[in-house]
Amino acid sequence: MRFSFTFIVSTVFMVYIAHSIWSLVQIFIPPSCSERPCLNSFLTSSPKLQLLLFSSLQPSIRTFDQLQQIHHWNPFNYHDRFEQNVTVTVPAKTRRNGTLYIYAFLTPVPKHDKESWVQSIQSQSTMYASFQLTQYLVPEAETFNLLNGKEERKPQRPKQDKAQTHVCKLLRLNLMTDLHILPRKDLPMDLSQLLRLLSSDTYLPPMKFDSFSSRLRNFYRLNSSQESYDLQFEFTPASIGSLRMAAQFEAAMETMKTFGFSSKDLDDTKGIFSDTNIYLLALTMFVASFHLLFDFLAFKNDVAYWRNRKTTVGLSLRTIVWRCFSTIVVFLYLLEEKSSMLVIVPCGFGALIEIWKVTKAFKIKFSWESGFPRLSFGGMSELEKATAQHDVDSMKYLSYVLYPLCAAGAVYSLLYTPHKSWYSWTIQSLVNGVYAFGFLFMLPQLYLNYKLKSVAHMNFKSFMYKAFNTFIDDLFAFIITTPYSHKVATLRDDVCFLIYLYQRWLYPVDKSRLDAGGEFELEGEKAESSPEALKQRSLEPPTDDNPPEKNSSTNKKDD
Repeated sequence: MRFSFTFIVSTVFMVYIAHSIWSLVQIFIPPSCSERPCLNSFLTSSPKLQLLLFSSLQPSIRTFDQLQQIHHWNPFNYHDRFEQNVTVTVPAKTRRNGTLYIYAFLTPVPKHDKESWVQSIQSQSTMYASFQLTQYLVPEAETFNLLNGKEERKPQRPKQDKAQTHVCKLLRLNLMTDLHILPRKDLPMDLSQLLRLLSSDTYLPPMKFDSFSSRLRNFYRLNSSQESYDLQFEFTPASIGSLRMAAQFEAAMETMKTFGFSSKDLDDTKGIFSDTNIYLLALTMFVASFHLLFDFLAFKNDVAYWRNRKTTVGLSLRTIVWRCFSTIVVFLYLLEEKSSMLVIVPCGFGALIEIWKVTKAFKIKFSWESGFPRLSFGGMSELEKATAQHDVDSMKYLSYVLYPLCAAGAVYSLLYTPHKSWYSWTIQSLVNGVYAFGFLFMLPQLYLNYKLKSVAHMNFKSFMYKAFNTFIDDLFAFIITTPYSHKVATLRDDVCFLIYLYQRWLYPVDKSRLDAGGEFELEGEKAESSPEALKQRSLEPPTDDNPPEKNSSTNKKDD
């Protein structure tokens, strides 16, 4: 019994997914203490606690005079979530492109009123966390009206490519409030790094600033004359699973940084985990794995289909060219908008594939003559010319709608929408045409299917894999940071897929008439018949009384 390559890849993939899901589930299941000694949470005795916030210029505290108090909650209810705006004083050194750190101390309420906060935070029962409030970021480029650029471009952004100090305006503090009894022995490594022992049988629950809440959009450029700013501080009780997952993701982010991922890429990854419901996130991670599998299988089938393809009968050349052009435009647009590399890299790879398909469709060959490159185009058969004529007919009326709409959208954007540059306006106008009206260019292929009363000339396997991914893209488009027009485009592809499914049901495929490359066996091309007869025979719609034929000999044999 032989197994196909697709079956082997799918089986290995499913085993990997099952292992990943089980590893993820284990993070949320705390280890149980089956035998002594065991560790109990410090919060089991319901102590009265106070929370203190400080700022400092130093990444680590050596002396307490380096701390500047921000706020003090006494007593502090650590069971309930709350948020409050606090005022952070910005030192002069920070305003001069320096750094600033924040420290949180959760400590027992002092027994004596005369006890100072210095004595309180020195208690062994104190839980603490720190976070860097500032980041060095390049300010975003200013936008302006291109027609009135001289008047509206002032003031210009100083030193456009120089990173400047930005401060965080939203910060979340998490504390594990679950009263788990943990084993002292065989404690998982990631969990042991989060805990701090107070005694031989008591641990201090981990408290951490949520780095995933500090998105780039929550940072703003600090003014050199700004002496203070308002920080939105949030406190959230957390489970042991969420803290363990956050710690592992932070380690993964550091690894991604060493591989050269930019701050924007890391921020987009943060958004997946911080802005999404945990159940939707789990579903997304599961579905995203299938997205990778379908991408691989679609690529494999698409390349195999076009590598063996020798004719473009039944295929819309204009649709192929349009898909290549639109993919390149979308790739440039995503670069201009600085979208996530999770979106840019697959799009750029897809653009290369579309360019290769255009060279195959037009039979373009590259050669060198006398030291100069030369491009040669192959000829078209009579059947291909007949297909091209239907393609021209479909585009004739389509152009009456498409071009005026694209031109009107570009003019409207120029008059009423600010842009970074003329290049930005050009890419924006092109991509709006691709996204808003690009589905019109998919109609020629659907029109050819209708005229030929057949969908057998299309690569069904690759199309189905891509179609499954369009539905997955619907989910991704609203989770990963992407432009709004990109979100609309994913819904557009769904409509075209449903129309194609209807056509496939309407015009069933006779697999006995397909060769290994997925093409019709057009014996008439080799027969001594006229091109007009071939054209009439291939384009004649099949009926119950007149089924599709390969040639006259096979028809007689069937009779």
